[in-house]
Amino acid sequence: MRTRTLGTGGLRVAPLALGCAGMSDHTAPADEADAIATIHAALAAGVTLLDTADFYGMGHNEDLIRRALRDGDREKALLSVKFGGLRGPDGDFVGIEGRPAHVKNALAYSLRRLGTDHIDIYRPSRLAPDTPIEDTIGAISELVQAGYVRHIGLSEVGPETIRRAHAVHPICDVQIEYSLFSRDPETNGILDTCRELGIGVTAYGVLAHGLLTGTYRQPAGGDPRIHWLPRFHPDNLATNLTLVDRLRPLADAHGISVAQLATAWVIARGRERGTVVAVLGARRPHRIEEALAAADVTLTEADLGRMDEAVPAGAVAGTRYAAPLMALLDSERGPKSSARTGN
Repeated sequence: MRTRTLGTGGLRVAPLALGCAGMSDHTAPADEADAIATIHAALAAGVTLLDTADFYGMGHNEDLIRRALRDGDREKALLSVKFGGLRGPDGDFVGIEGRPAHVKNALAYSLRRLGTDHIDIYRPSRLAPDTPIEDTIGAISELVQAGYVRHIGLSEVGPETIRRAHAVHPICDVQIEYSLFSRDPETNGILDTCRELGIGVTAYGVLAHGLLTGTYRQPAGGDPRIHWLPRFHPDNLATNLTLVDRLRPLADAHGISVAQLATAWVIARGRERGTVVAVLGARRPHRIEEALAAADVTLTEADLGRMDEAVPAGAVAGTRYAAPLMALLDSERGPKSSARTGN
């Protein structure tokens, strides 16, 4: 695989990254042996960027990664860690924290759980409402100077916040939901701002939380996505699955699955939108093989045009998240609101 550079600091990564959240959170934790085997398979294939957060499984995910890397694989891996999501004992999210003291405290615990002396990319998971982004990034910058952090990233922030953060310390990448079903970064200035400033984009939600796998048909009983992802709600699901079906002939023409086509689309956007890396969630080793096959697919401009016709921007029914979660996303606010946040 050809590597790509995130930011101006020379960090080289594959066009794919492994998202580890599903190994510890969401519907149910993965089988631990499968999860560790998946991490090993990714590293062996050259997929070195592992994405986690201190609140995934409330520390479980970091502990899991430590166990996976204990046999000398730490040097092969690049650890991207999010912080700032606060959870109560019942697992519910109770707030976002970005004060400098919290930044340093959170890092100390992550280093201990991961069994390492440094984090490769450290990033706030969301923009804290009561802390200027300059204060949060300034605290991480001090940790860079001390050698505990190598690069600084951001997550789900808008163009003005990106500029303010980048003015304090060079930003390596911005993690944002970006897929055939989530095209807003193309029009709200996020991708353009990152390209202008030489900042990479790590795109999560590449398969639209399962909708773009091509295998999802109807929600199973108790599927939590119905409640916090409106695109899975019965009022929207039929429309969205029709859009997925439009992609099948294009996938068949390349001899790949709809999921692989959707992944290849995100990787291809890097040709015109700057450095884009697709973050794929996986819980079993065979998913790594499927993702690698997608990375080898070459989509022509004609292919991309047909995909845009099949799934036009704005055709998806429902917002990305339920209203309370959408309110936490600086990336979903207008530029003026984004600039005011934290002041």
